[in-house]
Amino acid sequence: MYGRLTKTIALCAALLGAGAIEAATPFDAVSFEKAQAAGRSVLIDVTAPWCPICAKQKPTISDLEAKHPDLIVFEVDFDSAKDVLRRFKVVQQSTLIMFRGATETARSVGQTQPDSIKGLVEKGL
Repeated sequence: MYGRLTKTIALCAALLGAGAIEAATPFDAVSFEKAQAAGRSVLIDVTAPWCPICAKQKPTISDLEAKHPDLIVFEVDFDSAKDVLRRFKVVQQSTLIMFRGATETARSVGQTQPDSIKGLVEKGL
């Protein structure tokens, strides 16, 4: 029994160490503006914990984040960040907005197809 438990713990530690489970970066206006000023690629991910579409988007966004270390992903909570929603003119959770510097390069709502999300992000890389 202890051997199996040890293997399970080791596997979980390896997955965590490899970045398989990452904490999202909450939106911060100052950090966002600094990234824009530096000409960085930024993805705004408007999400809600109860949203099944948002849950389907997460693995693709995490994969893109891992493949593109220069990509900055800011998560915006649809339920609590109403000021940020107004700033970006967002009316629905599962909205993805891609920026390259100060320029919005693409936007989608409710998109779950990995290739489409990848295409959206590539427009701002």
